[in-house]
Amino acid sequence: MIIYIGADHKGFSLKESLKKYLQENGYTVSDMGNTVLDPNDDYPDFAVPVAEKVSMDPEGSKGILICGSGVGVDVVANKFPRIRSSLVVSPDHAFLSRKDDNANVLSLPADLIDEQAAKMITATWLQTPFSEEVKYKRRIAKIRDIEQKAKDM
Repeated sequence: MIIYIGADHKGFSLKESLKKYLQENGYTVSDMGNTVLDPNDDYPDFAVPVAEKVSMDPEGSKGILICGSGVGVDVVANKFPRIRSSLVVSPDHAFLSRKDDNANVLSLPADLIDEQAAKMITATWLQTPFSEEVKYKRRIAKIRDIEQKAKDM
């Protein structure tokens, strides 16, 4: 599995730290930017390539996005088909986003969590499998139906 990661200036430092942490723990990471700290960059420029990559291979990849509040990157990611991005602020929240909703993009708020919390959240998120319970599969199928209807509008 490949993990695509991206962040704007607010999340740049945390992205760099998480990228190193993930690589040290054996994950394959593809950095979709920003690759330099640019205080004038915009979060959609990094959320789009991450979401595109995961949308093309939702079973074989995951995404991690970071901005100040986490909201911007989460909104952008959820515009793409087959993306279920979750804005997560705790390990328990990360666990539920994977177990119940099979989230494939993790959105993190750099202004609200520290590096240690981000590592704990990310580890929990990556290690938690989808439960495969019928009720959760049914709900995800409804999301796919909504995506299809929206595409046809």
